[in-house]
Parts: sequence; C-alpha cells; structure tokens
Amino acid sequence: MAQPPQQAQVTVARATPTTTSTATATATTTTSTSSGVFTLDDDPLANNGEDIHSPGGFGTVGIWGEANRVAAQKAYLFEISHEVARKSGGIYTVLSSKALVTVKQWGDRYACVGPYIPASAALEFDPLTPTKVAATLIDQLKVKHGIIVHFGRWLVKGYPRCFLIDPKSSTHNLAMWRNDLQGTVASENDAEANEAIIFGYQVAHFFQELSLLITNRPVIAHFHEWLASVGLIVMKRWNVRVATLFTTHATLLGRYMAAGGMDLYSCLQSGINADAEAGRRLIYNRHWIEVGAARGADVFTTVSDITGFEASKTLGREADIVTPNGLNIDRFIAVHQFQNLHKMFKDKISDFVRGHFYGCYDFDLDNTLYFFTAGRREYRNKGVDLMVEALADLNYQLKREGSKLTVVCFIIMPGNTNNYNVESIKGQSVRRQIREACDSIAAKMSERMYEKLLRGEMPDIHNLTSEEDVVTLKRRLQMVTAANRAPPIVTHNMVNDAEDEVLCHLRACRLFNTKEDRVKVIYHPEFVSANSPILPLDYADFVRGCHLGIFVSYYEPWGYTPAECCLSGIPSVTSNLTGFANYMERRLTDPESNGIYIIDRRTRSFQESKTQLSGALWRFCNMTQRQRIEQRNKTEQLSEVLDWAVMYTQYIKARNLAVKKVFNVDLPAPPSSS
Repeated sequence: MAQPPQQAQVTVARATPTTTSTATATATTTTSTSSGVFTLDDDPLANNGEDIHSPGGFGTVGIWGEANRVAAQKAYLFEISHEVARKSGGIYTVLSSKALVTVKQWGDRYACVGPYIPASAALEFDPLTPTKVAATLIDQLKVKHGIIVHFGRWLVKGYPRCFLIDPKSSTHNLAMWRNDLQGTVASENDAEANEAIIFGYQVAHFFQELSLLITNRPVIAHFHEWLASVGLIVMKRWNVRVATLFTTHATLLGRYMAAGGMDLYSCLQSGINADAEAGRRLIYNRHWIEVGAARGADVFTTVSDITGFEASKTLGREADIVTPNGLNIDRFIAVHQFQNLHKMFKDKISDFVRGHFYGCYDFDLDNTLYFFTAGRREYRNKGVDLMVEALADLNYQLKREGSKLTVVCFIIMPGNTNNYNVESIKGQSVRRQIREACDSIAAKMSERMYEKLLRGEMPDIHNLTSEEDVVTLKRRLQMVTAANRAPPIVTHNMVNDAEDEVLCHLRACRLFNTKEDRVKVIYHPEFVSANSPILPLDYADFVRGCHLGIFVSYYEPWGYTPAECCLSGIPSVTSNLTGFANYMERRLTDPESNGIYIIDRRTRSFQESKTQLSGALWRFCNMTQRQRIEQRNKTEQLSEVLDWAVMYTQYIKARNLAVKKVFNVDLPAPPSSS
C-alpha cells in the first residue's frame, strides 16, 4: 500500500488495525461463521450447490492451483458511489451508462452500493426479495450493527443488482465514527463530510460481513469520489481483505482552486502545499479523506491524463491507470436518420424562439444558428465567462460585416429563481394563440375551397376568409405590433438579479437582444425538461436541435457535454484543459474538421483564448449549410470511439491489477462482444 499522508494526515490510510469504538473492528476475513451452507443460486456462473464457507479459501491458504483459477472466474465486483440510483451529478452518468457493459461481463456477480434516499429510490430503484447470500448479509448488518439495507435492482440499462444502505439507521453513530476516523481533524458542522462518514462506515461493515460470508473467491470494491471513499479507509484499517480501487473524477482542491481564480495548472507545475491550500479553503477534513482514499487504494485511477497530473500534485499519488468515461452508443442505420432528428428538434426550438422574440422577431430562422452551453453552476470553471466575451466579439464582427446571419445562444445553467418571468410566459402564449388562429382559419379556407371545387366552381381567392376570420387575424397582429419590448435575456425571475454572475456579464458585454444584435442570448437558469411550459424538450432532444455546443471549461476533468454532442452528431467547442479534448487530440489529426474545436486555455492568456474562441465561432458561422451537414456526419461517426465497448477496457485492466495485487490471481477475459 502507498505511504500515508505526512504530518497531520498520518492516520488517513493506516494498514494495521486500530483500536476503535466498534466491536467488530478487529474482525478479519479469515473468520468463518456457522450460519450454515448456502448454494449460490444468485450466481449464474456458480449454481452448483457449493459451500461458500468451504476450507482453502483466500482467507486461509493463498495460492492453491486450479482452485485459484476457478475462484477468479467467480469473483464479485461492487461499485460504491453516492450517486447510485440517485441523479445528482456526473458520476450518475458514468455508472448508469456503464452498467450495461459491466453486467454483460459480470452478470449478477456485479452490484452497486449507494445510500438509500427515498425520493430518488422511488424513481430509480426496483426493490426485490434478496437472494440467500444477500439476505444473510442484510440480516447480519441489521442484527450486529443496526444497519438497514435495501436490496433490488437499479432501473437503468443492464438492470444491475443494487444495495442501498439507509444512512438514517446509523446517524446515532456519527460522533463516534467521526472521532474514530479523523479525531481533531474532523469538522462537526460539515454536513457533506458527516454524510460521507456515516455512509463510509456502513460500507466498511458491509464488506467486513461479506468477507466473513465469502472466503473462497475475490471480492472487488471500486469506490468513486471522496464522498463514497471513507469505507475504503476504514476497511484498510480493519484489514478487510478486499481488492480496492478508488477513482477520482475531479479533485476537491483542484476544483476549489480553479473556481477561486487561481492559475491552477501553473501553480501545480511549480508545486503547492496541498494541505495548506486545503486549509485556507476550509476543506481540509474533506481533502484528508480524499488523500487517504487515493493513497490507501490498491489501485488508483483518474478519468483523464490531466486529472492524473492534478491528482499527483494534490493527492500525492500517480494514477495507476486512466479510466476515461464512455457512453452507450446506439448508432443509426442510415445517416439521414439523425439529420432528420436534428431538423425535427430544431423546429421545436424555433417555435420557442418565435415566441421569445415576439415584437422583435425580424430575423430569418432559416438563416439562424443555435449555440448552447450547459452544466452545473461553476461560472469560471465551466468557461461561461470566456464564452460570453467571445459572443460579444462575434456580435461585433457580424454587425461590422453586415451579415444577415443570426446566432441565438442558450445558456442552460441552474440558478436561484422564483419561477418564469412574465415576458417569457407571455411570449409563448402569444405564439400559441397566433398558431391556433392560423390553423383554424386555414382549416376553414381548405373546407371552402373543397366545397367550391366539388361544385365545379373556381374558388375566389379574395373570398376564402370571412369577416370574422379577418378580425381574428387583425387582433392577433395587434398583439405583436403593440408590443413595446426588448426580448428578455433571461427566462426566469432571478432571486438576486443584480448579483447573478451570468446576467452581470451579459449586461457588461451589452448583449441585450436588440434588433441590431446579430447574436441573441437566452439565459435559461434551470435544466431543460419536456415538462417545461415554455421550452418543452428533454436535454438530449434539445442538444440534437442545436448547431453547436460551447464548453470551453477552465476546469473539467473529463467533459460529458461535448461527448454527448458527438453522440447526437452536433459539433462542439471545448478546451485543452478537459479530459475529453486530450482524448480526442490523441485520436484525431484534425479535430476541427471532425467538429471538435479545441481552444488552448493552458498556455494562452484569457484574452488570447477569447480571440481564438471568437475566431472558431466566426469560422463556423461562415460555413455553408452543406458544409455543416457534412461536418455533423463526421461528428456523429466519432461516437464510436466514445462507446463503453471501447472505454471499458481500461476498467478491466484496473480491476485485474487490483485482484492480482491482493489475491495474486488473474481475472478471466471478458466475453467477446462479437
């Protein structure tokens, strides 16, 4: 095991068991129970009535010939995360999308472990009657430790088995566990860390009891992010013999330093005192956990090379393997299929734009491009500041050149709101009323022409509308011409309008949606949803309807948003400080021709990066429709290299390395995908 952190962090990942306040802390995997003999009826690869307590298991002998190989074929794999069956961040996407390929390899010997949160479990979790081994494990946890565990399956592709542990069943142990884990380093008022400690000790007990039940085969525990990693630290202290992996998807300290305006990568290159930096940002107790998990894990992985560099400086350990994120790719049989979807959803976005700009709708939607950015509210880290300034430059260039092209850029970023603003609702209401009036009058005109022609008469074009129809049309026209308004740049009422950083920057750059502006902006401070009364589209459909995604992040360990654009055949702009861009640069000789525009944010100043970005946007705006269609075709083809079928091989290598290190066996090769 790697050396533990120095100085105040010396106890983070102790390899020897310590005296703790829990009665079971000194138990080891060599202990067997007398709870009886079980057939592994829940294991499709071992349904042979074997005794899971049979002598000669890993806990007692070590390497034992042919039995070694057989045991490795029946290893168990668990992935532990706070986002199992709980959609709260990017790791949910990683685990839920990867479940299908994992289940294909591991079957029911794979399960996810997460906290039981009733609200999310009601939507994501299918409770089932536990199998024999699972029932025994759940019973032991309840009887010995008062820990309540729910068994079932996660309602995602692959339908993996799932253990959800109720944190409320152990809240009374928080103070004891917190002191046992961190002592004086602990922070009583850190709710997020307290949540991590409760869940972590529950997970440690989970694997300790599992190791007592299963002694003749490897068990692998793969932890994701610091919030789920306390269990790894405690297991190492208790000498629970499980092969552990820890993946950091972004380091705490790196994210905080980047958001605080520091030149993160220059600081890391020149060297930092990570403990001191964490202390200054009041996250030392969290950083302590993350360092302990990274250094204590049998195998440590990161999602990209750039995160590996960051982790080596902030966590003090080089990544053993890089495990990039993938997606489940459902390719279309014919190219025209995704192009047709692009048009269908673009038309829906156009309907929204018509309503939003009513009274000022004087531009040609056939000569309009839809740009967007989306993500969590990390204004600088997500590069929204750079994008807004580049849009202002693009607006100036388009006006200077007398261009008739219009760009509408959506900023999808959750903010503090108290509902939609009146203008946004009114705009869509006016649009719907005009649409309904036109459809009704058109239907009546069609009926009148139909009757005339059947009677052998030529319809008089001037008499196809009644006086009532004309009045209706005039009233609808008046709704538009009487509007004395500038289209709003935000769709909601913001709680702190004057302090909202997106609005402040848009105003500072004078992006006000005037008639003269060739770049229009729409700030939508909540994620898009098909249930929205103004923009009723799911995120994936919204992406398909746009022309270009802009994600020029300053801090982005991977970057799912440009990857999701590839999946939909939508070009995107990203930065060389993202794992996604690094991955694509190694695989493409000319990323831009394939719809991946990469902005240099590592070696260039903010102003230089802004100029580079506005130049990329200008080039995109000057492409012909045919060129954009051809580029979308190339972008969609890139989705193949982002498929979990490709990315998953790195996870296989990481798990093999962990099992080899702890159990000295080789896992069997995964089944062929052919």
